[in-house]
Parts: sequence; C-alpha cells; structure tokens
Amino acid sequence: MEHITVLLNESVDALNIKDGGIYVDATLGGGGHSELILSRLKNGHLYAFDQDTYALKRSEERLTKYTNKTLIHSNFEFMESKLKELGVTKVDGILFDLGLSSFQIDDEKRGFSYLKDYDLDMRMDQSNPLTAKIIVNTYSRQELADIFRLYGDENNAWHIAGHIVDKRPLETTSDLVKITDLVNRNVKGHSAKRVFQALRIEVNKELDVLEKALKSSLNLLNKGGRLVVISFQSLEDRIVKHFFKSNSEIHMPKHVDIRFIDKPPLKMINRKAILPSQKEYEDNKRSHSAQLRVAEKQ
Repeated sequence: MEHITVLLNESVDALNIKDGGIYVDATLGGGGHSELILSRLKNGHLYAFDQDTYALKRSEERLTKYTNKTLIHSNFEFMESKLKELGVTKVDGILFDLGLSSFQIDDEKRGFSYLKDYDLDMRMDQSNPLTAKIIVNTYSRQELADIFRLYGDENNAWHIAGHIVDKRPLETTSDLVKITDLVNRNVKGHSAKRVFQALRIEVNKELDVLEKALKSSLNLLNKGGRLVVISFQSLEDRIVKHFFKSNSEIHMPKHVDIRFIDKPPLKMINRKAILPSQKEYEDNKRSHSAQLRVAEKQ
C-alpha cells in the first residue's frame, strides 16, 4: 500500500514556516511532510531524521530536487546532539509524526504486521540488537504481562504471557498470533493487535525516546518556534499532552508577586487536538486515530 501522509497540510501549516528559517522533521518516514516543508522553505534549511535506512533511501529519491536539506540517520532521541555536531543549536520548528509508515507495516520482513507470517522482528532501526523474538523468548512471564498490559492495554496479558512461556521458542508472527487467537477468541477486533503494539513499543523504547525528544525540542526551539506532534495511540498522546500542559501553565504559590514569575516556556496553540477531516478519514483509514497538537516557544 502506498503511504499517505496523515494531517499533511494541517501539520505543516502549524509550523508557521518563515523564509530563511531552520526546521526539523524528526520523523522523515516516507518524506511527505519534508517535501511540503521544503516546497515552502525557499532560503531556509530542513534537517530530517530517521533511524530506518530504507526510509532514508526512499526519501532521498523523493526529495532529490531540494538542496536545502540534510537527512540524518539517527533516532530522534539524539536530535539535539546530532544537530550540534552540524553547528545547529537553535531551530524555528520541529515536527513529529509518530505513526509507522505504510511501507514499514506492509513489509512482512519487518514483522510489524500480525496479518503476515514472518520473523518476529519489529525493529525500526535494523542495527538495534533487541527484537520481538528475543523479548518473547527471554522475558519472564511477569515482564511480558507487564508490557502487554502497560503498552497494549491488553486485558488478558497474564494468560497470553503464560501461553508464550509454555510454547517457547516462538519464531514467527504466526506463532504469536496462534496464542492470541486462542486467548482472545471472543475479543472484538484482531486478537493480536494490542500485543503487537506493546512489543513494538518495547523493542524500540518508543515512549522513553519520545519523552527525551520532547525535552530536547524545548531546548532547541527559538522564541516563536513551533513544536508540532501527530500521535496515533493514547499512550503517546498522553505523554505529548502532559508535556505541553506542564510546560505551558504556571502553578503560582500563594502570596507571590506575579511580576516575579517567569512565563512558562510554551504557549498552547490549540487547546484541543486537531483531528483529520471526514474526507481524510474516508480516503485513509489509517488516519482514524491521529491527533495533532501544537505549541509555541515563548
């Protein structure tokens, strides 16, 4: 399936791009956001990050006509240090699209999909030594259950974890789906959806990395710079929402003169998340859970 960039115009509009500015696409993916940013950025520069070498190769081809770009093979966790190596310490906007690209989901060799049978991998960065196969075959029952419950909101986490331990070694996605089919046979939706999400998050340490990257973004942004984040599941959105809220509100002690209270570092641009339009819902089913949040550095 061809990758369709979610909330494309809304997210790039939210960056409020100015001529000559420096911008970061923290999640290059298929290059859709980067392409639109570059089309509007005549004299500035775009730095785009991805830990997936295949994504970088695809996007390099897509963006070949633009010279004011630098593509960087790295997890956005290291965004601040990688930019510093290039002499960049401040930027005017940062965009995160936290969804998987369709070419990652649809490539059965990556092991992201529970609809295709392949090795239990789930790595976004192929140099990462940790795979889903290692997790299901070495973590304890309690550790597996905790991951499934915390990262997947899986009600039958303990039972699934027990069956995994009993059936080891598991080699392929089908081996795992047979277990979730057995335990979740009466559950609405695909039996493995929540377990696969949980494993993917654990393999790539997605939530820890996101928290670190948001803090780095705050350090990197110039005054007036925008932080734009598209999330696709509740755990990510909760982290983003909490980060924006905690950095845009003042909790003033009693009897303190307001003149001596510093402004919070961020200003919320949209109080409620921006959702895809009805047309986008209809055209791209994978957009159904997307939420866009925007804040500005003060």
